[in-house]
Amino acid sequence: MDGHSINDYTRESIRSSYAMVLQDSWLFKGTIKENITFNQEVDECDFYRATKAAKVDHFIQTLPHGYDTLINEDASNISQGQKQLITIARAFLSNKNILILDEATSSVDTRTEYLIQEAMEALMKKRTAFIIAHRLSTIINSDLILVMNKGQIIEQGTHTALLQSKGFYYNLYQSQFEEAENA
Repeated sequence: MDGHSINDYTRESIRSSYAMVLQDSWLFKGTIKENITFNQEVDECDFYRATKAAKVDHFIQTLPHGYDTLINEDASNISQGQKQLITIARAFLSNKNILILDEATSSVDTRTEYLIQEAMEALMKKRTAFIIAHRLSTIINSDLILVMNKGQIIEQGTHTALLQSKGFYYNLYQSQFEEAENA
């Protein structure tokens, strides 16, 4: 990590160096602002910069209580896409060097997927990002794509190189592209 063996780091220091956006967003009962800040004191400018970059500010401003809107116990009073955007804002605010993005767009509609992808693209700038995705549109701009099947890496390369090889990734891409055209 950063040119050093991970053995030089404590488990706690490694865990504190990354942020995660998972398929199942974890939110707690509290305000939207508390969920983004994790109840920590943060600079107001950094907070609003993070929410704008995460594409969540507009949605929050439309709520009657804005950032003071209370998220209920199971977070059922907001959509899955809105939960994802709040989690992305949290990751922006944490400003970690490493990101883990696990199926962050898997259970959202196309419009929200676009917003999440825009936010994730901005979030990944100048950071190391590990993206786990079935929707290939999420990873096409990655520097390196590892294609897995049954727990094994079977191909690796850029999007363009993997398409040119006409292997497993190519077939996945073609099937997703055809599904999108036929929808």
